[in-house]
Amino acid sequence: MNHHPISRYPVPKLEELPEDIRAMMLAVQEKAGFIPNVFLALSHRPAEFRAFFAYHDALMLKETGSLTKAEREMIVTTTSARNGCLYCVVAHGALVRIYGKAPLLADQIAVNHRKADITPRQMAMLDFAVKVCERSAEVTEEDFEALHEHGFDDEDIWDIAAITAFFGLSNRVANVTSMRPNDEFFLMGRVPRAKNPA
Repeated sequence: MNHHPISRYPVPKLEELPEDIRAMMLAVQEKAGFIPNVFLALSHRPAEFRAFFAYHDALMLKETGSLTKAEREMIVTTTSARNGCLYCVVAHGALVRIYGKAPLLADQIAVNHRKADITPRQMAMLDFAVKVCERSAEVTEEDFEALHEHGFDDEDIWDIAAITAFFGLSNRVANVTSMRPNDEFFLMGRVPRAKNPA
């Protein structure tokens, strides 16, 4: 277990937090077995914590649209890699592995989604997400048409863009605060080592 600080900013103790924030963290801990460091680091600013997780949940937990949970996490992992965000690549890469039941995929898309084992539809989705991440001013009607050809509607396209933009904010805050990924994320969803034959 490492002993590095999880943020360059002070991290409040659980018992010092407002009740709603503490309750949210304890619920996550109950489900995951640990509190992701993003919760702890952002609790330094409670009002921003609440706003951040409200928008996060609106984007990532919505049940409408054609994007799967795994695809939403693929967008986060791919664009966070472009932004050099260690925390988000590691944490959301773990969710790609779990939701997609694909132990190799997170590493592939973090390095080069164009070489990853994904469908043409997912390739178009990630191509667009990278364009929004790096060159949003260049998005044109042709980008919408290309996505329509893969079955995405305009609301799906909003989702891809909004997830990319929201995590652009998250990536920058994580980088500036030196937010450190929990050790647990590195191992989640990976294939266990094969046992040596007796």
